[in-house]
Amino acid sequence: MLIKIAITGKGGVGKTTLSGTLARLLARDGYEVLAIDADPDMNLASSLGVENPPKPLTEFKDLIQERAGAPGGAFVYNPKVDDIASKYGVIGPDGVRMLVMGTVDRGGSGCMCPASAFLRALLRHLMLKDKSAVILDMEAGIEHLGRGTTRGMDLMIIVVEPGARSLETAERIKKLSSEIGIKHLAAVINKGGSGKVNDKLEEMGIQVLGEIPFDTMLMQADLEKRAPIDVGGEAIDAIVKIKEKLMEVVEKIEIEEEDSKSKK
Repeated sequence: MLIKIAITGKGGVGKTTLSGTLARLLARDGYEVLAIDADPDMNLASSLGVENPPKPLTEFKDLIQERAGAPGGAFVYNPKVDDIASKYGVIGPDGVRMLVMGTVDRGGSGCMCPASAFLRALLRHLMLKDKSAVILDMEAGIEHLGRGTTRGMDLMIIVVEPGARSLETAERIKKLSSEIGIKHLAAVINKGGSGKVNDKLEEMGIQVLGEIPFDTMLMQADLEKRAPIDVGGEAIDAIVKIKEKLMEVVEKIEIEEEDSKSKK
């Protein structure tokens, strides 16, 4: 099974904790996992337990220009990227390989350039073995959807916390994701209060994978500069259950896609 999952939501809702913990859990299940930090805050390394994260790809300007640049300020839309994960990633605990995307200075909303073309191609054309997984920790908000950087993902998980703004972000993500062809969405509720939030998400047609309770052990992990999965607690126990539900959803998606292909 090959899984590509993007994790998104409003800032501060716990995306990175979920991303890092899911990556470690899948690796423990025998998956070859590539965890990609696509958030400008670049905190995924601490959630994974990676002490020396790799240099952001956007800092390799010569590489990007060589692969994605073209004369006259143009760019190559499909640059070669199949060797990037092995050359520019690092191996962390449980064998998780990590890449850091970095930020792209576009000089204007929606502007394309060699760097953004390079990163988009990387997400579209990651060459993976059987039983492998990509976990993409996205930047907060919805701007990345407007740029289409999540195309090619099998499932987008929206992390939602109790509150109107977080639900509004989820609603905008659902609308924009359908416009760029992302068919499958799910949600994880963080910090408790699942009742009304769960109802609202169901009204939007977004399946809820589970709830992560408020847990002081997460703060302890942060203070000790340790990965949450290495500290444990109720939140990690909840993410284990979310991972199990996630795998059920991914399996259903794969069956649907196979059925769809066979009917064509």
